[in-house]
Amino acid sequence: MHLRTLKRSWILAAVAFLMLLTQTRSLFAHAILVRSTPAKNATVAGGEVEFALHFNSRIDAPRSLLILVLPDSKTTPLPVEKTDSLETLGAKASHLADGVYTLRWQVLANDGHISRGEIPFTVKNAK
Repeated sequence: MHLRTLKRSWILAAVAFLMLLTQTRSLFAHAILVRSTPAKNATVAGGEVEFALHFNSRIDAPRSLLILVLPDSKTTPLPVEKTDSLETLGAKASHLADGVYTLRWQVLANDGHISRGEIPFTVKNAK
């Protein structure tokens, strides 16, 4: 009976350890951009452009930044919009003329680390 109890305790300890490893991995994951709209190097129609950046983990949207670099290299911050997902940042920009733009992003992940990146894209209005 004592051996059976000891064996059961070891099994429970192993299961608890594996669960802890699984949870710890998701808690300490850096935010990595998995897809975006527009996609990197995409060409989009002008007018209003909607941005959606999807990450592999939760991000702190209120502490995240989106900056649009215009064709003349001037920058303009974009207000981050509320989305349905804790892994997504959204924003809009309107009245974009033809040219090459870059969306710079910076996010704070739940592990406390900051991730940054850029998404270049082209605006081409129909004539």
